[in-house]
Amino acid sequence: MLRLRKVPIDTGFQNIAFINRHCSEFQIGTINSLANRVEIHGGLQPLYANVYLVDDNNIVGPDELGLSLQPFYFINLPEGADVAISPSSPPTSIESIRRKINGGILSAKEYQAIISDLASYRYTPTELAAFLVSNASFNSPQEVLSLTQALASHRQPIDWGGNLIVDEHCIGGIPANRVSMIVAPIVIAYGMLMPNTLTHSVTSCSGAADAMEVLANVSLSEEQAVSIVSKIGGCMLLDGGGLSTSAGEEMLLGLEKSLGLSTSQQIVASSLASKIALGINHVLVDIPVGKTAKVHTMSEAMNLRKLFEYVGDMMGIRVDVIVTDGSEPVGRGIGPVLEARDVMNVLRLTEDAPQDLREKSLFIAGRILEFDPQLRGGQGYQTAREILDSGKAYETMMLLIHEQGKQTPPPLGQLTRDITSPISGVVAEIDCSQLNKISMTAGTPLDKGAGLDLLKKTGDTVEQGDVLYRIYASKPTSFAFANGLAEGNSGYKISAKGISSY
Repeated sequence: MLRLRKVPIDTGFQNIAFINRHCSEFQIGTINSLANRVEIHGGLQPLYANVYLVDDNNIVGPDELGLSLQPFYFINLPEGADVAISPSSPPTSIESIRRKINGGILSAKEYQAIISDLASYRYTPTELAAFLVSNASFNSPQEVLSLTQALASHRQPIDWGGNLIVDEHCIGGIPANRVSMIVAPIVIAYGMLMPNTLTHSVTSCSGAADAMEVLANVSLSEEQAVSIVSKIGGCMLLDGGGLSTSAGEEMLLGLEKSLGLSTSQQIVASSLASKIALGINHVLVDIPVGKTAKVHTMSEAMNLRKLFEYVGDMMGIRVDVIVTDGSEPVGRGIGPVLEARDVMNVLRLTEDAPQDLREKSLFIAGRILEFDPQLRGGQGYQTAREILDSGKAYETMMLLIHEQGKQTPPPLGQLTRDITSPISGVVAEIDCSQLNKISMTAGTPLDKGAGLDLLKKTGDTVEQGDVLYRIYASKPTSFAFANGLAEGNSGYKISAKGISSY
C-alpha cells in the first residue's frame, strides 16, 4: 500500500500519477513495460492514470503515490489515505479504433465501449488522438448517430420544468458572430424557456462563453442554472463549467483544440449530444458558409444539414438547420471584450451598433420563436424585432447578468496598431481564417482585452492609408507576432481597376 499525496499540478484532462523512482511497491521496469499506465484502488472505483517518475523525495516519497489535481479530486480520498496500484492493460476498445483506422465501420456497441473508456480516463492522449484521427476521414450516418448516443448516455439530463426547451448552436469558424448573446435575451423575453449553453473557443479566436463571461459569471452549477431558469425563463451558461460534463467530451474538446481538428461528423455528434443531455428538445443550428469558413460550399452545408436532421430525428430532438453567409465576420469586434461591446450596443439600440450582427440575430431569434405553435410561420422575425426595439431584450440581458453574477469587464489591450489599406479601391474579400489567426496571436481568447476592431467590411470603399482594422494586445510578444502576421497578410483583399492587394 502507498500513502496518497496531492501534487498541486494542473494536468488538464489527463490523469497523472507521480511515483518515486525508488518506490517500495513498484519496479520501474514493471511500469515502463505497460506504457506507464496503472490502476489505483482505494476509492469507490478504480482510477486509471499515466505515471510520471519523480526523483525528488520532497515531491513524492518512496512510500507515496502522488496525484495531480484532477485525479485527486476524482478519487475523493484525503491525503494520507492508503491506496494500492496495479498495472493496467490498454483498454480493449482500442482494437475498435485500430479497425476504424483501417477503414472499418464501427457498431453502436463499439462506440459505447470507446466513450465508456474515455469517460474512465483509460485512454492516453496518443490513443485519444488516434480516435479523433480515425473519425476524421469518414463516418457513416449510423456511426455519427452511435457516437451521439454514446456521448449523451454519459450525462444526466436536466429537468428545466417545461415541455418546450429551446437553444441554438452555430458550428463556428466565423470571427465575432456573437449572435447567441442577443438571441437568448430576445427569446427569454418572449417567454420561451432557453437555457442557452455556451462553449469556450475550440479552434477559433473566441467562443460565446469567452465573450459572455466578460459581462457575467457563466460557470453555473446545475442547481444555480435551474433556479435562474425557473425565475426568469432562461440563462446563459458554460457547458462544462459547473455542469456534469462527460469526461469523454472534455477530453475530445481539449484535444480538438490542441490539434486544431474538428470534423463535421464530430461537430454533429458532440453538439447534439450536449443539447440532448442538457434537456434541450428544440434546437436551431446555424451553418455559416464561406470560402474561409469551416464549411466552404453549399453542397457541404446541405450534407451537414441532412446529417444534423437525421441524427436529430433518431434522437427525438427537433432540429431546424439554417445556412447563413460566412464570407466575412459578423459584427465589428473580434475578441471577448470587443464582441461583448458589440452585443451590448445592439441590445442598447445605439447608432453605432453593427447592423449585420443585429439582422442576423433577429433572423435566428425569429426562427427559434417559430418553434412556438402559437406563432404563425413568418411572424418570428417581426416579433423578435419588436422585442429588441422595445428594450425588453436589453432589460432581460441586464436581469441575466444580475442573476448570474455581474463581472467587471477587463480593459482593452493597451498595445494598438492600425492596419491600413495599401491601395485605394473596394474591400473585395475578408479572409476569416487569417483574421482568426491574427487575433489568436494577439492573445485571444485568454487575453480578453486582445483582438481586432474592424473598421471596414466587404463592399466598403477605401483610400490608400485608410484604417482597415485596429489590433489590440496586452503583451509585447503577442503584439509583435500579430503585427508580423498582419504585415504578411492583412486578411483583406482590396480591389481597384487592374489591381488586387492583400
